[in-house]
Amino acid sequence: MSVSQGHFVWYELMTTDTAAAKAFYGKVVGWGTQDIPGMAYTLFTAEEHPVSGLMDQPEDSRRMGAPPSWIGYVSVENVDATADRVKQLGGTVYVAPKDIPNVGRFAVVADPQKAVFALFKWASAAQDELPAPQMPGRSGWHELLAADWEKVLPFYSELFGWHKGDAMDMGAMGTYQLFSVGGPPIGGMFNKPPMVPAPFWLYYFNVGDIDAAAGRVTAGGGQILNGPMEVPGGGWILQGTDPQGAAFALLGKRG
Repeated sequence: MSVSQGHFVWYELMTTDTAAAKAFYGKVVGWGTQDIPGMAYTLFTAEEHPVSGLMDQPEDSRRMGAPPSWIGYVSVENVDATADRVKQLGGTVYVAPKDIPNVGRFAVVADPQKAVFALFKWASAAQDELPAPQMPGRSGWHELLAADWEKVLPFYSELFGWHKGDAMDMGAMGTYQLFSVGGPPIGGMFNKPPMVPAPFWLYYFNVGDIDAAAGRVTAGGGQILNGPMEVPGGGWILQGTDPQGAAFALLGKRG
């Protein structure tokens, strides 16, 4: 079995202005960039190691009125079989399984409540590695704003073997349910507020000082929607949108 089975292993921003996104995330998160020769694709890097990707938002997505967005890729043993299982469990396959030469195989899918994510398998076992969630520039947390987390959690447990962890009472906002892949929690899910139009996955990228990062967000033309606020464990988070409207979040320290 893959060492990364059930973990998020890649993140990709589909946007309407790739040049602006390079500049924004380069300043806010501290990422470098590396363009792929012969492809309209850019790698974001942390300490010269690729951590996420950047591409133009597909034209059909723009025509449908979908905003720019981040998508996370979850490692699976068999992309084709897992995509079939997504459909059997009430989800949707938007992009059928296909290969990226010398990289891997992927499919773009959605859970039964229409939150979009992707399936992925590396082309070579040598490429397969566990993400380093605490490293600067990496994604340290994954959060699902669901229509009904209690109904959709079994879908993810069946697909990826996610385990239900501790739950936190958020008062009027309901329950925040942690999940893991047989180890420490890798994310949480809760019922989205009514003003959020549709369920979606939100990815938290690690930064150093959260207040300094917040200043870089606004200076770069982004918008802070919530935070900075403290979370259990001593971390601080903020949620926002980049200048093109893609939702993202940051995780850091204060002081």
